[in-house]
Amino acid sequence: MQILKVNGMTKDFGGLRAVDNLELTIEKGQILGLIGPNGAGKSTAFNCIAGVFAPTSGTIVFNGETINGKRPWDLCKKGLARTFQIVKPFASKSVLYNVTVGSFARAGSRRDAEEKALKVLEELNFADKKDIRAGNLTIADRKRLEIARALATEPQLLLLDEVMAGLRPSEVDEMVRIIKQLRDSGITIFVIEHIMRAIMALSDLIVVIQFGRKIAEGTPDQIATDENVIKAYLGEDYAVS
Repeated sequence: MQILKVNGMTKDFGGLRAVDNLELTIEKGQILGLIGPNGAGKSTAFNCIAGVFAPTSGTIVFNGETINGKRPWDLCKKGLARTFQIVKPFASKSVLYNVTVGSFARAGSRRDAEEKALKVLEELNFADKKDIRAGNLTIADRKRLEIARALATEPQLLLLDEVMAGLRPSEVDEMVRIIKQLRDSGITIFVIEHIMRAIMALSDLIVVIQFGRKIAEGTPDQIATDENVIKAYLGEDYAVS
């Protein structure tokens, strides 16, 4: 069953077309990867889906409802949450405080919100750091905190924007494990990532965009041998003749 369908989505900024007639579908329980060179339009596509930008044209359908023009906080309450590539927690506040803020999307009281937040931290094996100031966390733990804040809103669909950027290989492996665990818990995942070994290990399907337009879609094995993808990432000289 489809949880998200993007039909002909285009986003213009003045004379610049950042996303060009994008089509994609995500099934419930799936992990869909979105990849492309720097400046391809990946984050803009995420921002349109998450309600930061309204698309110039096209439709975005979430759980059967067209959500064009819906604001991020409204989409959050409908079950669509996202993380950000640049992590900006409340640095002077504790890890638990940061996640509790996310819990208020559903919770009716401070006590209920804190209980929900603590449960999320326990699920991520992060509860032992609940009292640490967010500004004192490592990059890897800040990324985990970003995921925890989004999870605290109880999403059905979670958009992850480069949550592995800047991590060491062992930390990447741990993040892959966490994301698979989230999918196994019933959350559908849409992920942007530049670390190819991670996106290949995670994704059921991968969509590749260049200059805002989809150039390929397929399983990780299909994408790894696609001539258009090789050209986009490595240049003409590396393409299969």
